Parts: sequence; C-alpha cells; structure tokens
Amino acid sequence: MFRLLSKESNIFSVPVYIGILLLIVISFNILNFNTLELISTIITFAGVALGYFCFNAIGLNYQTHLPLFLYTVFIFALYPGNLDIGIAVSLFTNSIILLLLTNDNISVRNFSYILVGSILALNFIFLPTTWPMCIFVIFHIIGTSDRIGLHIFRLFYGMLLVALSYFGIAYFLGMNSWNPAYFPFTGFKLQPHVDHLLWLTPLAILLIHAVMDHFRNFNKKSPNSKFKYTFLLVFSLAQLITIFLYMGNTFEYLLLLALPASIILSRMLRFSKKYWTQEVGLWVIIISLLIFKFSTYFNFF
Repeated sequence: MFRLLSKESNIFSVPVYIGILLLIVISFNILNFNTLELISTIITFAGVALGYFCFNAIGLNYQTHLPLFLYTVFIFALYPGNLDIGIAVSLFTNSIILLLLTNDNISVRNFSYILVGSILALNFIFLPTTWPMCIFVIFHIIGTSDRIGLHIFRLFYGMLLVALSYFGIAYFLGMNSWNPAYFPFTGFKLQPHVDHLLWLTPLAILLIHAVMDHFRNFNKKSPNSKFKYTFLLVFSLAQLITIFLYMGNTFEYLLLLALPASIILSRMLRFSKKYWTQEVGLWVIIISLLIFKFSTYFNFF
C-alpha cells in the first residue's frame, strides 16, 4: 500500500480527495440529524478542503499521494460530525494563513500581514483559545522578514481594524458586557479523563521519532527544507499549546494538528530506509486512528 501511495499525484488528485472529504462530511451529518449545523459544516468543509492545497504551498510532500491520504484519514478519524463553530472557523482561517505565509512571492507575503492580522482577530472572536497562532505569526515575521517592525505593525493594524469593527457593532447592538471567555489566560485545568487518547499513543511516538530523525539528519537537509520544516514545527507548537491548555474532552481540537501531522509522518515514512518499516508504519497510523474513531462510539475500557 505504501508503494501505491508513493506514486506522484496529478492535477486530478486534489479534487478526488475533496470529493471523498465531501462524502465524509455528508455521511457524518446524515448519521446525526439532531446535530446538523449547516453553517459549521460548510465552514469545516471549506477549511479542510483548503488544507489539501496547503500541501503544495508548503512544498514538503514531494507531490505524492501519501500526505493527502493520511490527511484524509486524520479528518475521518477526528471529525465528530457536529464540529463547534469556533473550531470550524479556526480550521478555515489556519488554511488561509498558511496559504498566505507560504506564498512563493515575497511581495504577496509582505503585503498580506494586514489581512493575516484581520484573520487572526476574527479567529480570536470565534475561538479565543487560538491566541497562540498570533505568537506563531510573530515568530514567522521575526524569522523571515527584513523589516520586522513594519510587518508587525501591519499585523497589529489588521487586528485593530477587526477589533474596532467588532466593538463598534457590539456597541450599537447594546452588547455592553464583557465575556470572560475573551481572556482565556486563567483557570487552566488538566483533563484527567483522556482514555480515548491512549489509542493515539503509537501516533505520538511516531511523530516524536519523525522530529528527532529530522534533527539527526539536519545537516543533510537543503536550506529550503530546513526552513519549511521549522515553519511547520512552530505552527504545530502553536496548535499544541491550544490543545494542551484547552482541549479537555473536546477531542475535535486535534483536527488543528491534522495537516502538520500528515506532512511530518509522510516525510518520516518516505525517508525510512527499509520498505517493511514504511509499510508497518503506515498501517500503525491507519489502525491507531481507526481505533480512536471507534472508541468514541464504543467504550473499549
């Protein structure tokens, strides 16, 4: 199966995977008539579909089917069918931000920071717990820009535009109270009931091994690969902060890691030296995700 997925993808591959994604989204919502939320479903589909285009934008997948397939399996395993509107918006905005920040045209990236700031502010309005994404973008500016002050100003200016618009609309609608959810920096509690996550332990071990293997062979990588992999790791760290601090039993937060995990794992499998380790690794990933999916419906403990 690994050899089949290692074949080069073509122009028709992404539409096919998006079609499979559409079937997954529709199927889960058909099975949950009482939880059908059309707006959230549409935003979720758009965000995940944009994720397929991020693979080529980031440029670490070597144009193969493997990361696209793993991404699809991740979505199938982690998508509950009644996704919270905040997480749905976060998936959508994350995909747009990645497409903007990984654009090959430097001018496009430089002039997109106002838009990125606006998107981050909008994302915060819908899901305040995604504030680490702002830190990710700031680190990206510091690491890539030759005019750090100007681009950080553009970023915060974009945030200010959305904030003023939001507070202005709220004022005219008579919404004068402050929601404590918009200051999500207190009352952190570790969630003790994480039985379902135990099924993802092999996945976590493979991810740790993949990152360690990357740094063991760091000097063999090209400068472009080093930069983009670091970009991906910082993005993943921002998502991990949100997951660690706020997920609890809301396991759909793990969808925020579906894209970077697919790229990291597909690269690890690609650079494995023996075919049997590639095949076994692929099936471990698939089986772990499927068991996790089924464990949300059936209590295996």
